[in-house]
Amino acid sequence: MLKHAGPHVTAFVQLRWEDDALVVTVSDDGRGAASVGDGAGLGIAGMVERATVFGGALTAGPRAGGGYLVRARLPLTPRTATTTAPATTLEEDA
Repeated sequence: MLKHAGPHVTAFVQLRWEDDALVVTVSDDGRGAASVGDGAGLGIAGMVERATVFGGALTAGPRAGGGYLVRARLPLTPRTATTTAPATTLEEDA
């Protein structure tokens, strides 16, 4: 977020425990889709890969009205099989 959202940004972090998973939501009111990467990191694909290793899933994308939203659902008991799912754009919960 510090790298991509821009100056004077507010960030929100939510942790939600479900019966079988932890859901982590991080959003900001920064640049959103207007942000440009520097190519130095693994970005969303890297976050998706790390979540998938533990049997979870991650979605990320610009928020309607500006900013960015990343949501990861991580099982409380990791699976042993791994697959890589593509990152997707999502809408903020209403």
